[in-house]
Amino acid sequence: MEGLVRLAAVAMWVVAAGLGVYLLCLWLTGGGLRQQKTKVTRFPATLVFLHPALGVCSLASWLGFLVSGRHGYLWLSLSLLCAALLLGFTMFTRWIGGGRHAKGAEQRFPVIAVLLHGLAALATFVLVLLTAATL
Repeated sequence: MEGLVRLAAVAMWVVAAGLGVYLLCLWLTGGGLRQQKTKVTRFPATLVFLHPALGVCSLASWLGFLVSGRHGYLWLSLSLLCAALLLGFTMFTRWIGGGRHAKGAEQRFPVIAVLLHGLAALATFVLVLLTAATL
């Protein structure tokens, strides 16, 4: 059962990453980088690129844990995943809210893709946390 949870985490990671790549492509093709000239933007480039970088590093650490069985990789993966989730939640709240932030390329994001990306990321977090709790 434990091995199944670990593989399910990888599967959810792949789903979240695939949807994330799709959203990033929409943002880039919609002129996301060109819109960074405004002083206040909903999606600063640092936030947009740090979120997936942390997710990829977290996945790499998780794979390191699966291959080696070293618990340090698990805890590193969980830590990086938490940081990625916080940045993702920041982008989500900026996406749904208005406020002082300038609207940009993220307006073209399909709601279903954003929700599925977030749910897959949340499911990944829960599965990784369950694995950590069983150690």
